[in-house]
Amino acid sequence: MTPKADLMEKIPFRAKVWLYPGPGGWHFVSLPQRISKRIKKTFGGMKRGWGSLPIIATINKTNWKTSLFPDRKSETYLLALKADVRKKEKINVGDTIKMQIEILIK
Repeated sequence: MTPKADLMEKIPFRAKVWLYPGPGGWHFVSLPQRISKRIKKTFGGMKRGWGSLPIIATINKTNWKTSLFPDRKSETYLLALKADVRKKEKINVGDTIKMQIEILIK
């Protein structure tokens, strides 16, 4: 029997979109520190490779499965914004966006 994924409550937040300064030009948001600390405390023991946590991210009507990754320097979790999501939602570097995440737990 395969375990069924459950969802944590929805966690809404606002964050500014930034561009990784290296090759590839990935766009990210950094979750607020207080939310990151809560996630780490509650779900840190369930982390996967590179400390990642599986989530469902939602911006307006667009949602997708992805992962959060811890950033030791900022003590927050990072979320990459896929190009197709940015295009659908008209998101650019420097925009402050409103979104929500749900941690996928088993």
